[in-house]
Amino acid sequence: MPPTEPESAYTVQVLREQGEVADLCLTLADGKSWRLLGRSGPATELRPVERFLAEHPLPGPGEPAPVLPVLLGHGLGHGLAALLAAWPGPVAVADKETALLALSGPPDPRALHVADPDPLAALKALSRWQMEHGGRPLAPIVHPLYPRLDRAWYGLLQENLAASRKFDFWGRADYPKFTTWPPRVLHLTSDYFLLGEVVRASERLGAPHMFVNIGSREIARQDFVEQLLAAVVEFKPDFVFTINHLGVDREGVLVGLLEKLRLPLASWFVDNPHLILYLYANLSTPWTAIYTWDTDNVASLGERGFPHVEYLPLAADASRFTPPRSLPARHPWRSRVSFVGNSMIYKVGHRMKAGRFPRALLTGYREVARGFAASDERSVSAFLAAHHPAEHAAFAALDTDERKLCYETMVTWEATRQYRKSCVAGILPFAPLIVGDKGWNKTFPGQGQAWRWHKELSYYDELPGFYPLSEVNFNCTSQQMKGAVNQRVFDVPACGAFVLTDHREQMEDLFEPGSEVAFYRDPAEVPDLVRRYLDHPAERERIARAARRRVLAEHTYEHRLETLFRSMRKIYG
Repeated sequence: MPPTEPESAYTVQVLREQGEVADLCLTLADGKSWRLLGRSGPATELRPVERFLAEHPLPGPGEPAPVLPVLLGHGLGHGLAALLAAWPGPVAVADKETALLALSGPPDPRALHVADPDPLAALKALSRWQMEHGGRPLAPIVHPLYPRLDRAWYGLLQENLAASRKFDFWGRADYPKFTTWPPRVLHLTSDYFLLGEVVRASERLGAPHMFVNIGSREIARQDFVEQLLAAVVEFKPDFVFTINHLGVDREGVLVGLLEKLRLPLASWFVDNPHLILYLYANLSTPWTAIYTWDTDNVASLGERGFPHVEYLPLAADASRFTPPRSLPARHPWRSRVSFVGNSMIYKVGHRMKAGRFPRALLTGYREVARGFAASDERSVSAFLAAHHPAEHAAFAALDTDERKLCYETMVTWEATRQYRKSCVAGILPFAPLIVGDKGWNKTFPGQGQAWRWHKELSYYDELPGFYPLSEVNFNCTSQQMKGAVNQRVFDVPACGAFVLTDHREQMEDLFEPGSEVAFYRDPAEVPDLVRRYLDHPAERERIARAARRRVLAEHTYEHRLETLFRSMRKIYG
């Protein structure tokens, strides 16, 4: 969320009595005038403090203050002086009106002063202060004029501070974790495709779970904060689970909140984490554990400051991807050879349009992508620095992290497009069925004659029935993962079907090469290997059966979740 601008610009005039500042007069752009104190004088600032003191009995000797008061608006300082004189605990002031502060004098140094124009940054500063003082509830004391100056800034702070006081979640959420098995999991849910598998696997493992729906709401909105904190108090989870950092805001509000609750977060990355975490800053905390599908990312994520990073590959939902009872003799999906995947043409174009790149980055991006695909480098920016210094300088000069991320993603997708085209070209002699976007019609001529095209299929509802209808399911992996295997390597065998895939280093830790997985190392090998497996159905069936046995024994989502559960208990139990 960008810093908010005041809803009404104003100028300030000092009103003096006997040489002292008695009030400030604010004149708005439309000519209206507001007095900071008005007719009531200092009582305007004293009344909210008096109400606060009446609602919160003073603690006894040696006892900590029950709440942490936060003045929303310094005003002329009468309320702050009264609060500091009466209240034994720490006090904070949230006030970003620099013009008023310059005339009324800065807050008393005994109080924390928060003035960041970004309300989320201001909340984060207050949260850190809160943790330094035992996590006690924050209690807003609102100067009556300030919400009128900037409703967005002061309103957001007031809502979130009130939520803290309403739930008193710091005290109520202080409970022991990982005392039972399986652990209790709070899922941050969205429409992401793998969450269904994770939830069903949790149910099969008997793990108690609850959901907080991410939706499209800002993470720091009061309704999300209250929903999350109510779930923590009601359900008492052992940890929070998400995929690809979904629900984790860039500003770190959620991570900071969980850290204060001493509630661990497990984030399982099933896409390249560096193409996601690029936009996140300073989110590394001991209370976040990262799991990645690609072991190549473990070291680099550690270098980003994440203290807990572990390898957790993909898996299959063996309750959904199962062998059919029988195969129809005739079906539109029937084929000797098939491929399911995106052409990447439109994905590259969308990233190019979103990035608005200078000519220096557009003229040679295909050559950059070709070199990146052929290299062992996992990072586009590192590849540019080593091999394309001119492009790297233009990349470094991009003015936002969003544009840099667009460029890295564009090059990654273009590398995938080129690689995928060269691999799929090898199956064209077998009149394959290609399932994907319409970009394949631009990639290969002869659709309907040399090969067949089918629009994209639903992952959940259609692909489990599609794979068994192909004698050879062809697979080639995205260039966002140069060492890991993708979803299809697990799903196709789970259906009892045969897959021919490109070789990946981490494959050999998951399957026995040759006996449980068939692969090619170079696109030039594809035609001969496809012909071989089409001509030897018994060999196909032997490999498919062995691969399915391995998937059921070691590579289901129940296996992955149990590994993650034990890891989280080991770290945080």
